[in-house]
Amino acid sequence: MPVATNDGVSCYYERAGAGDPVVFVGDVGYGAWQWGWQHAAVAGPYESVVTDVRGAGRSDAPPGPYSVPDLVSDLVSVLSDAGLRSATVVGAGLGGLVGLEAARTSGRVDRLVCLGSGASGADLDLEPLYGSPEDPETLERSLERALSAEFVDAHPDAVRQMVAWRSDEDAARAAWEAQAAAVADYSLAEPYRVTTPTLVVHGLEDAVWPADRGRELADALPRGEFVGVEGAGHLVHVERSKPVNDELLGFLADA
Repeated sequence: MPVATNDGVSCYYERAGAGDPVVFVGDVGYGAWQWGWQHAAVAGPYESVVTDVRGAGRSDAPPGPYSVPDLVSDLVSVLSDAGLRSATVVGAGLGGLVGLEAARTSGRVDRLVCLGSGASGADLDLEPLYGSPEDPETLERSLERALSAEFVDAHPDAVRQMVAWRSDEDAARAAWEAQAAAVADYSLAEPYRVTTPTLVVHGLEDAVWPADRGRELADALPRGEFVGVEGAGHLVHVERSKPVNDELLGFLADA
């Protein structure tokens, strides 16, 4: 089980497949379960590297608050530990901010995919996404805010499975707040400097990160492209995995 270390913080990651590397960086509070659908699509033609953001899963949860630069340093540590000079980075929510800042500052990002993210986390209310790993009822209620009502109604078994995964992997309250602080404090400086090809995918029914933030991000980037997914909420890559994976694999194939 590979673990990278950044200034005493252990950052867990898993890798599978062969080919050009694709590194996944998750959203506030969620464990690596959120990438199961994309990992299955990518591993094989590409190398899939799934990380646990500090505070969640099997990574350390040092006292917060955290910052996006902290998480960029974690990402660079994972790349270095894995022997990767650079990679495509796929980030959801908070992970999208990490990918943007890494592309702006590190030179380690070849291509970038931002899912349900934007250029800034200011003025977002992330509280509806929190669920205590020890309380299945709050986990289920928070999923109802992260997913579309149609998905929740149509896939009760999938929602129950996500609750079980979240109980095992998601961040406890203190770590969740530390990650949320990183979102609240971040705003992308000089977006014109992010010349990395960037695909921005957003659920058009996202009740937490408005889709307009995704559009604005794509418009601000020199090589940004926006794709809106009808009927999807914040966890667009979970509930609409097939169209998202189609966009992701098409974007990777264009490299």
